[in-house]
Amino acid sequence: MISLPQTAPRVAKLTVLSIGVALLATACGGGSTPSATESSAAAGGIACPAPSDTAGASSTATETGAVPAATTTTPTPLKIGSLLPTTGSLAFLGPPEIAGVNLGIKEINAVGGVLGKPVQVVHRDSGDTKTDIATQSTTALLGQGVSAVIGAASSGVSKTVINQITGAGVLQFSPANTSPDFTTWDDKGLYWRTAPSDVLQGQVLGNYMATCGAQTLGMMVLNDAYGTGLQKNVKAAFTAAGGQVVAEQLYNTGDSQFSSQVDALVAAKPDAIALITFDEAKSIIPLLTGKGIKAEQLFLVDGNLFDYSKDFKAGTLKGARGTQPGTFAKEDFKKSLLAIDPALRTFNYAGEAYDAVNMTALAAEAAKSTKGTDIAKQLKAVSEGGEKCNTFPSCITLLRNGKDIDYDGQSGPVTFSDAGDPTEAYIGIYQYDDSNKPQPAKEEFGKL
Repeated sequence: MISLPQTAPRVAKLTVLSIGVALLATACGGGSTPSATESSAAAGGIACPAPSDTAGASSTATETGAVPAATTTTPTPLKIGSLLPTTGSLAFLGPPEIAGVNLGIKEINAVGGVLGKPVQVVHRDSGDTKTDIATQSTTALLGQGVSAVIGAASSGVSKTVINQITGAGVLQFSPANTSPDFTTWDDKGLYWRTAPSDVLQGQVLGNYMATCGAQTLGMMVLNDAYGTGLQKNVKAAFTAAGGQVVAEQLYNTGDSQFSSQVDALVAAKPDAIALITFDEAKSIIPLLTGKGIKAEQLFLVDGNLFDYSKDFKAGTLKGARGTQPGTFAKEDFKKSLLAIDPALRTFNYAGEAYDAVNMTALAAEAAKSTKGTDIAKQLKAVSEGGEKCNTFPSCITLLRNGKDIDYDGQSGPVTFSDAGDPTEAYIGIYQYDDSNKPQPAKEEFGKL
């Protein structure tokens, strides 16, 4: 059995204490003959553990009766801004995140809102790091008096606006930032996130590729905070598990030609290739498969774990796998999201966005204030130590009855550190089907 290594970088305030090994246990004692539900080992010796039968089941919501009226009311309604991508290289993440925000707002307002007033929401595009859209959108949101900004999705984009947002005394709450850099950022206690640091995703992915039988690894990496940060943690885990990284090819945001990097990767003859990219994967994957790389050798990440059914010929990605921070979107949650946006193709980070809205609203109630700095001071408290609840109505009922709460959401338990990071989280592992859609395969639980 391959145990998860303790080789994560020693980042202040962030120490890897333990990583769940349920997934790896399924690979213990595995012989050279895979089961019928495992991938063929023909592609570079890759034979990953079989998918779980329980992946993607329905969630169990906490039952609640009538929600009591707010004991404290506010003259200033809670106004939340979203800074999520509708253009740029992460535009595919925008729809599920925005749907998560809107679903949270809808459910909160259905039971009377926060502190006696309906919650207001203003949406703005974050774009990507090739443009200045995020700065312009942030200026517009701050000008409208938002107390909290949900976003950005990209760690690189958040780095361009975090000082602008937190410097204005406004809470920034990202559903998808995974760069370890934010753990030690001087954010005045105003930056929080529901997605775990890439220390965890990197360890899970690196070890998972090893359990699949890969002994050598090639990596295609976006040269930005997200890409190189995840690269570092994947490499550390894979090499600690006994593997060797034989090729690492970087490209820059805005690049459109990848032939030289692909040629170098293929020439190194790796058992597995990790694609740490955004939507550039749409151009990179055909180049790799055209050079003889099998889908089973490809491992994607949250930045490109996408429904490619309309992009590639059926079967192109069958057997490819990828990781996504957060637990699988449950069937009842998907139905609620589709009622908000029937055009959704994926549900990436919808749970994290939904939880960010709910926790912002609950912290505002706990603080009896809609001021960003007051809300931030209560976020850790509503995430731990109290009575468990997992919906806004059930949690707000407890709060208004004088109880301490511990919110567990659609993305997982979400317990926060003092730095605003989740201290425990799930990483979902997905497998692509015949139609090039990612399907839930395994969940890995870890603590940071």
